[in-house]
Amino acid sequence: MSLMFRTLAIPAVVLFAASVSFSVVVHATQETTPVRRAAAAQTRAPQAPTTVPTLKPVLTGTLPPLPQVSFEPVEPMPVIQQVYEFAARHPEILSYIPCYCGCERVGHKANHDCFVKSRDAQGHVTQWDTHGMGCAVCLGVGRQVMAMFNKGMSVQEIRAEIDRTYGTHYTSHTPTPDPPGYKKS
Repeated sequence: MSLMFRTLAIPAVVLFAASVSFSVVVHATQETTPVRRAAAAQTRAPQAPTTVPTLKPVLTGTLPPLPQVSFEPVEPMPVIQQVYEFAARHPEILSYIPCYCGCERVGHKANHDCFVKSRDAQGHVTQWDTHGMGCAVCLGVGRQVMAMFNKGMSVQEIRAEIDRTYGTHYTSHTPTPDPPGYKKS
C-alpha cells in the first residue's frame, strides 16, 4: 500500500508544483506594461452612442475556478487556463474579435463569449462558458489573439489579422462589432 501511495503521491506533488508555477508565470505575463497600456489606450477612443460601450481591461480581482466538464478538453488544461484568464482580463480585445465555429447559433456575439458567460458590475467574471474548452476554433482564435496582443498589436490590427486568417476559411462568424477606428480592408 505504501508503494502505491508513493507511486501516486510523487507525480501529484510534481503536477501541483507545475500548476502553481504556471499560474505565477501566467499572472506575471498579464501585468500591465507600457506596450499593453498603449494598446489598451487605442481601444478607448470616443464612440458614437449607437456603438458598443468602451471596454476596459480587468487586471485585478480573483478569478473563479474553471468548471469541471464531462468531455475531454481540446487542449491541455494549462493552455485552456491561460486563454480563459486572458478572456477574463481583456474584454476590451476579445469583445471585438469574431468567432468562426458557428457559436452565434447559441447567442455568442464575439470570441469573448466562448469563455466568459457573465460579469458583475465591476467587470469581474462571475461565470465561465465551457464552450471554449471543447472547441478548437474558439481556443485557436483566443490563443492567436493573446499572442498578437502580447506582441503589442492594437485591437484593430488583431481584428484585421483574425479576419484575414479565419474569414477565408469559414462561412459564418459571430455578429461582432468592429473596434473603434477599424477599417475593413
